[in-house]
Amino acid sequence: MWDNVSILIDAPIFLVDLLVNGILIGAIFVLAAYGMALVWGVMNIINVAQGEYVMMGGFVTLLVVKAGLHPLLGIPIAAGVLFITGWVLYRIILYRVVDRDIFISLLATFGISILLAQLFNQLFGADVQTIDAGLGTWYFMDGVVTVAVTKVIAFSLALGLGLGLWFFLKRSRIGQAIRATAQNARAARILGIDTHRVYAITYGLNAALCGAAGSLVVMAWAIHPYMGLPYTIRSFMVVIVAGLGNLPGVVLAGLGLGASENLAGFILGTEFQIAFVFILMIVVLIWRNRSLKRQRRYLK
Repeated sequence: MWDNVSILIDAPIFLVDLLVNGILIGAIFVLAAYGMALVWGVMNIINVAQGEYVMMGGFVTLLVVKAGLHPLLGIPIAAGVLFITGWVLYRIILYRVVDRDIFISLLATFGISILLAQLFNQLFGADVQTIDAGLGTWYFMDGVVTVAVTKVIAFSLALGLGLGLWFFLKRSRIGQAIRATAQNARAARILGIDTHRVYAITYGLNAALCGAAGSLVVMAWAIHPYMGLPYTIRSFMVVIVAGLGNLPGVVLAGLGLGASENLAGFILGTEFQIAFVFILMIVVLIWRNRSLKRQRRYLK
């Protein structure tokens, strides 16, 4: 570990490469966190199946490529397929638990995550799979800093979708209905809003965002049926740090997580990178709990 730290001290250019790539990687975490923030804020559901939707998006893109289409076309196709999937899962399962205790919804989405992981394991096998998008790599500073074009696309897509989601919630009628339902679902029903339709669209949007993220994951790294949990944890952490309804905060927290995780992977070793994510989650939860306790003490 100390040898890796000394490398960064002696050659800061490697630190630049790690931070730049980490920030770009964080854009994919941002996409998945958008959806979790939306579902949590509107439906009061912590979606434990978040990472499995990312995984599904990757496999949909894999099928798109096998059909002879360009990998980039997999992004909108995966988003569309996952929107329908999210809608159907809400209508079949989640509408039964959306107004109940949050613990019940945790169990329901945990069951969905197990079901999807096992289903895709049966369909595609447990092997790690990836796609070469053929987009190339950019080189800077005499080739020391390398940036994959796929990661740049992910960064641009995260910012663009975040801006689009903000306009959608502010300007469109369904977006206004989503905001009204998030503020007071009972009052929204009295005013004639079909809250179950709003919830179905919200959950579908969440799955679509994860599907787009999964398309980028399979092009930038690799996918397999059991990759979901780390992405769920990352999305949860980003939302906890940023707070519900804070899209700019989600962007900053996601990019910061990507940079810190990439740096930790270099210093500690890639075998400890996921462990770092789980340890960081514990630290964030402790910090958030103390912050809430201080707020309650001030209110008294």
